[in-house]
Amino acid sequence: MKKSTLFAAVIFLSSVGFGANWPHWRGPHYNGSTDETNLPSVWSQTDNIAWKAGLPGPSAATPIVWEDYVFISSADSGKETLLAMCFDRRDGKPIWQEEVAGGIRRDRRSNFAAPSPTTDGKVVIFFYSSGQLLGFTPQGQRLWARNIQEDFGEFAFLWTFSSSPLLYDGKLYLQILQRDVPVQGRGASGQPIQSYLLAMDPMSGKTLWRLFRESPAVAESREAFSSPIPAILTGAPQLVLAGGDVLTGHDPATGEELWRWGTWNPNRIPHWRLVPSPVIGNGLVLACGPKNAPIFAIEPKGRGTLNDSAVKWSSGDVRDMTSDVPTPAFYDGDFFVLSDLRRVLMRVDGATGKVKWSIETPDRAKYEASPLAADGKIYIINHEGDAAVVDVADGKILHKTSMDDPTGGNVVRASISAAQGRLFIRTTTALFCVGTK
Repeated sequence: MKKSTLFAAVIFLSSVGFGANWPHWRGPHYNGSTDETNLPSVWSQTDNIAWKAGLPGPSAATPIVWEDYVFISSADSGKETLLAMCFDRRDGKPIWQEEVAGGIRRDRRSNFAAPSPTTDGKVVIFFYSSGQLLGFTPQGQRLWARNIQEDFGEFAFLWTFSSSPLLYDGKLYLQILQRDVPVQGRGASGQPIQSYLLAMDPMSGKTLWRLFRESPAVAESREAFSSPIPAILTGAPQLVLAGGDVLTGHDPATGEELWRWGTWNPNRIPHWRLVPSPVIGNGLVLACGPKNAPIFAIEPKGRGTLNDSAVKWSSGDVRDMTSDVPTPAFYDGDFFVLSDLRRVLMRVDGATGKVKWSIETPDRAKYEASPLAADGKIYIINHEGDAAVVDVADGKILHKTSMDDPTGGNVVRASISAAQGRLFIRTTTALFCVGTK
C-alpha cells in the first residue's frame, strides 16, 4: 500500500467510532456492518430481552449507540410533537428527552422523525424532515439549533423528505437533493431551488460551506432520500452522494466535486426518486437504481465525468438483484442486497457481482428497513415487525420472531443496530435491547 493511501486510511479509521459503538445509521463502517461478535441469534418479545422501553410514536429512525447512551428520534403521536430521546444502554431507563417542535407529519406514508441521529461521542446531532437540526452533548445539553428550511428555503419534495446527517472528520454534513421547481405548492418561492451539500461546524451548527450539486434528472427523479457516505477511494477520503440520476464523489474539506457517474436512468424517467444510500466495498461504490432498475458497481478511478468503463459490474439480467428502498450491506467481502420489491435477500460477490445465494424473504410483509450484517449473520425486519436471522454462509434462516403488531397504518421501517454485544430494535411502540440482562 502506498504511503499516501495508508495515511488516508489511518485518518479514515481514526475518525470513525469503531469497536462496540453504532454511531451512524449504517454503523461504524458506514456500510451496515459491525465487527461485533457473540450477538443474539434467538429471542422473542419476552425471551432474551435485556430491557424494553416504551416509545410515544412511530419513526423510521435507527437506534444510535455510543458507550452507555442510546439515542433515538421519535414522534409523539398523542401530543403531535417531535422528540430527541436518550436511554441508558445498560437498563433502558430514560436519561433525557427534549421536545423539538410541534407537528409530526405532512403525508400518510411517514413522519418528520424518519432521519436517524448521529454522534461522535462529543456531540449528538438530530435532524427532522421539517427542517429542525440540533446539536446536543451526549448528556442532553442543547448546544445549538437551526431550521434548514428557514435558512435556505422550503424543501421541494413530493413526499416527506428524509436524509440522515453525517459526522465525519470534524464536520457535520447534510444533503438536500430536491426538485428545481415547486411541487404541489412546496418549494422555495422568489429564489432558485437548488440541490446542495451543506457542511457545518458540529459544535456550533454554523455553516462552513454550501455546495450546489447539479443534476440532469427531471421532476421527481431529482428527489433523493439517501444519505451521504464517507469512503477512502483512490487513496483519499471522499463523500459519496447518490441521487438525481447520478453518483458523485466530493472532497470532504471543500465539497469540490471530484467525479460523477450516471446513469441508472438513461431515458430520464421522471418519477424515479432515489431512496438507497451508496455502499462502498472493495474499492467499489454500489448504486441501486429505483423501481426494479439494476444495481451498478462503480470503480471511480478518474476525475470529472466518468464513462461506462467505470462500471465494474451491474446486475444486468439478474432480475431479482434490485432494491427500491433498503440500502445493501457490505460484509465479509460481499454485498448483501435486500429487495423489497422482489422479496429476496441475496449474497453478491463484491468483486464480480455473481450471486452466491438467494433466498425468499420470510413472511408476507414488505421489508424496507436496511439489513444489518454482523457476527456471521444478517438481521432483517419487515413492516409488521417480523424479524429474521439469516446465516451469512448459505442463506439459511436461523430464527424468526414477531416483535410488533402495528396498528393505525403504522409500519416498522427502522433498521436493526448492534453494539456492546446486543441488538437494538425499534418498533412502532417500543425500543428493545436484545441480549442477556
